[in-house]
Amino acid sequence: MTSSAQRAYPSEDDTDMKPSSAVRRVVATALVAVSAAAVAQTYPEKPVRTIVPFPPGGAADIVARHVAQKLSESFGVQFIVDNRAGAGGAIGAEAAARSPADGYTLLFASSSAMSINPHIMAKASYDPLKSFSYLGLIGHSPNVLVVHPSVPARNVKDLIALARSKPESLAYGSNGSGTLSHLTGELFMQRAGIKLLHVPYKGAAPAVIDTVAGQVSVLFAAYPSIAGQARAGKLRAMAVTSAKRVGVAPELPTVAEAALPGFESTQWWGAYGPAGLPAAIVSRLNAELNKVLRTDDMKKRLAPDAVEPAGGTPDDLARYLREDFEKWGKVVKSAHIRAE
Repeated sequence: MTSSAQRAYPSEDDTDMKPSSAVRRVVATALVAVSAAAVAQTYPEKPVRTIVPFPPGGAADIVARHVAQKLSESFGVQFIVDNRAGAGGAIGAEAAARSPADGYTLLFASSSAMSINPHIMAKASYDPLKSFSYLGLIGHSPNVLVVHPSVPARNVKDLIALARSKPESLAYGSNGSGTLSHLTGELFMQRAGIKLLHVPYKGAAPAVIDTVAGQVSVLFAAYPSIAGQARAGKLRAMAVTSAKRVGVAPELPTVAEAALPGFESTQWWGAYGPAGLPAAIVSRLNAELNKVLRTDDMKKRLAPDAVEPAGGTPDDLARYLREDFEKWGKVVKSAHIRAE
């Protein structure tokens, strides 16, 4: 018969010596961490699809292709740009959000698709704040405020005064309803207390053509779209919409310093993966993205288009997106903008 003292000290083969649930959880967590680290070390093992939710040739596509090429060189595996255009970026963004969270489908999207489009859609098919893993901020670029040479205003203050004196007598063009150029015009009107007549176009090219022809008087457009026309004197560039002047056109003041303190509207691009992307892969992609954005070659490639490389942590992108999303949501609501 076994004594109580003997029972207090179980033998080595006692079944009560099995690992506790807490121990098993610790072991399981450690195994997952080791597995994730192993995946990150071998990732990527095959080509990576990078979805761009806009057509080839636009600013988003150009920036994405520069970055994809450098990532291909850095990883030794091809990063293939897949243009999935339509619905203001919604088709491509939704495709990326619904892809497996394995790191082999990424999204290179602009602020139009992530900060603006969800606010104007009747029912958004993705949530930019919940549907994605954040990889890093790629870069940003301002719009440029230009007018037709016949407009009797030499600077931003003159333009605002002219618009106040003749409400809705000046028409401003945009790349289309709900685009950043449209929302920049709305923000400008709200901040300046003026009213311009909005004329939407199907893209930047026709908007610039009609502004040069004098069909519309004012335009907010990406620098590459208007640079040649401004140099030729066919458009008068007044200011950039970024927080600071741009290196490619340092003579242009910002709208903020010229007339409206605090005014800022920039096109920007971020890299994302589907929600639930393993942290080790997020970290690896973020590190390589920052590395390629810091290279002199990348800076030289982006400079002619007035694109400034950014970089930073995934949390930096998340914070930047959240602030921009809230900002444009207020503008959309105030202007009663809806998708057409």
